[in-house]
Amino acid sequence: MTPATQRSISDEIAQLHAAAEPGETRTRLDFAPYRSSTLRHPTKQPLAVDPEEVELAAPVFGQSDVDPIEADLTLHPQGEPIGERMVVTGRVLDADGRPVRGQLVEIWQANAAGRYVHKRDQHPAPLDPHFHGAGRCLTDDEGRYRFTTVKPGPYPWRNHDNAWRPAHIHFSLFGREFTQRLVTQMYFPGDPLFPLDPIFQSITDEQARRRLIATYDHDVTTHEWATGYSWDIVLTGSHATPMEEDDHA
Repeated sequence: MTPATQRSISDEIAQLHAAAEPGETRTRLDFAPYRSSTLRHPTKQPLAVDPEEVELAAPVFGQSDVDPIEADLTLHPQGEPIGERMVVTGRVLDADGRPVRGQLVEIWQANAAGRYVHKRDQHPAPLDPHFHGAGRCLTDDEGRYRFTTVKPGPYPWRNHDNAWRPAHIHFSLFGREFTQRLVTQMYFPGDPLFPLDPIFQSITDEQARRRLIATYDHDVTTHEWATGYSWDIVLTGSHATPMEEDDHA
């Protein structure tokens, strides 16, 4: 089968956006331009389980289990990673703007060349021996998280011919219980790949999509060391950060 072209994918995105209900802010699980979503999205109602029973078998973590150095993805015993060093920080908030304290925040990302440390990622871009691409931290009393990393590069994927994903960082948050895991992606301002990417565009509301884009923050930028980006995550309410309900690339 001949792969779809970017033009045909963009046309499908435009048609779905035009037909979308106003104010639809959730990530669409079955979004045809994102080809594998039609096969991977849930087709049955969730199975109700007792959350207390699930929690008994779930991992347990606390302050002592998360080392502060895990939030610095540029630390490596053999050397520094290649790429634009940057700090990403923000607050995790509830619908009323209150900080969510002690929240486990995990991130994973491609390196500066757009390559993941994963056996399934075999596209011809170099691995960085000094960058593993994953980190975690706990939010402080103000609900703030902070990571030091390198800016990830865009990368090709096989959704359609000449498909490229915008640079992004995956975020995972665990809520108050292990059963409340939320996953989303943070993007960078001004990326020319935004209108071409069916994953980013699977959120049909423009304002909701904008909530996934970090802001360059010169107050976070450090002299001769790192650029800075700010990105708050709102867990619930009308201004909630769009979350994934299925794994995305």
